[in-house]
Amino acid sequence: MIRAFDLRVPLPRTLSAVGERHRRMEEGGWRIYSPRYAPDAQLEGHLTFALKYEGLDLVVLKRLFVAVGPRPVEAIVRAKPTGAYARRIWFLYEWLTGQRLDLPNADRGAYPYVVDTDRQYAAPAETSPRHRVKNNLPGTPDFCPLVFRTEALERFRGMDLQMCARQAAAAVPRDLLARTAAFLLLKDSRSSFAIEGERPRQDRIQRWGRAIGKAGKQSIDLDELLRLQRIVISDFRFLHPGLRTEGGFVGEHDRDTRMLVPGHISARPDDLARLVDGMAAFDGQAAQQLDPVVAASVLAFGFVFVHPFEDGNGRLHRYLIHHVLAERGFNPAGLVFPISAVILDRMDGYRAVLEDYSRRLLPAVDWEPTDNGNVRVLNDTGDFYRFFDATPQTEFLYGCVQRTIEQDLPEEAAFLKRYDAFRAELDLMVDMPDRLSDLLFRFLHQNGGTLSRRGREREFAALTDEEVERIEGVYRDAFAD
Repeated sequence: MIRAFDLRVPLPRTLSAVGERHRRMEEGGWRIYSPRYAPDAQLEGHLTFALKYEGLDLVVLKRLFVAVGPRPVEAIVRAKPTGAYARRIWFLYEWLTGQRLDLPNADRGAYPYVVDTDRQYAAPAETSPRHRVKNNLPGTPDFCPLVFRTEALERFRGMDLQMCARQAAAAVPRDLLARTAAFLLLKDSRSSFAIEGERPRQDRIQRWGRAIGKAGKQSIDLDELLRLQRIVISDFRFLHPGLRTEGGFVGEHDRDTRMLVPGHISARPDDLARLVDGMAAFDGQAAQQLDPVVAASVLAFGFVFVHPFEDGNGRLHRYLIHHVLAERGFNPAGLVFPISAVILDRMDGYRAVLEDYSRRLLPAVDWEPTDNGNVRVLNDTGDFYRFFDATPQTEFLYGCVQRTIEQDLPEEAAFLKRYDAFRAELDLMVDMPDRLSDLLFRFLHQNGGTLSRRGREREFAALTDEEVERIEGVYRDAFAD
């Protein structure tokens, strides 16, 4: 259908074809069907095949419906007024285009789901009496990315990581858990800046950490996003605050020719308000009904692909992950998973899932460079950001969440417990200010348990050789493994 109607759309991650052999196989982004699956060589046959075997690709369907117009769809429904696939096609046409077809309300036929829940995650269904279908699309026509069920995602969901997080937190003494939570919060804030290549002052890190700690308490809309942007960006003298008024891209300028080399092109300025409203509607409804990690992925990666602001998009994107997880009570109260710290540790995988969509998006975007080194998008691209396949991004995020629960939380709590043991023994041996005790620990920790010559000769010259040896022994006992 993409080729037959010359649709300018990002290609689906998996394409289907009918082969000559009587077996099914998947390889290299293709799903090959046996000849008996071949659809009738007309619009109805190919649309039915898509809904039956491929799942929904809303941007393809939207552009297809715009290309063919209402008459062919009306003919499909009139030919099979009780057909489940015909009525799903009818509903999707009106939902995606906002145009009412010249058809009477359906009066017969069972109520099929619009989204095949065996293939893609969906919201609780609402009945559409006109079409006699159950609308379980997880969003609105302004923003409705979809996620396919995969073996990896079903395995993650089967782990019940929300319960695992509660058990991990319950295993930590309450006073130690509070300190662990504060440490993880600061770690996440610092890591979120580091991902952007920034090393801000400590007060900015702490200010953003406090904002992350309150995630989930305020619904997401444009005003809330603007408030968060003001926290992230300390100086707006060289930036336009709020929604972009010009194009946006992520990429490079060629060093010799200064030619633009975009790796991702953001949504057009004219589409930003509607897209942000769509994300706000998703946060207010669908995000409360989907699996929490799936919802967090859809909202956060949808935001970063839109890139609505001149700056601060990446940190707000990661904030939205915390927002949905906290809003849904996925993480234990008062505890923030250090998602940004895990992302920083998995930057190759993070870039890969960002590029997974951007690489398929770019061929569908017509653009030209501007005089000020930016891009100007020439075609209608809004649907590319409101309807995309968020499956690889969701698999990546679920992996990050799993690591924070199974590794980061218990390791940080264990580290603080060992640190407390070291400090307690140190206080019995030497009476020194907390500032110097912390500095001594950092020197030992950075040097594998041995106090460096510089430390012995300068900051801790007052310690005797015997005291240094005993302190190093205490450190080794506390951090032996």
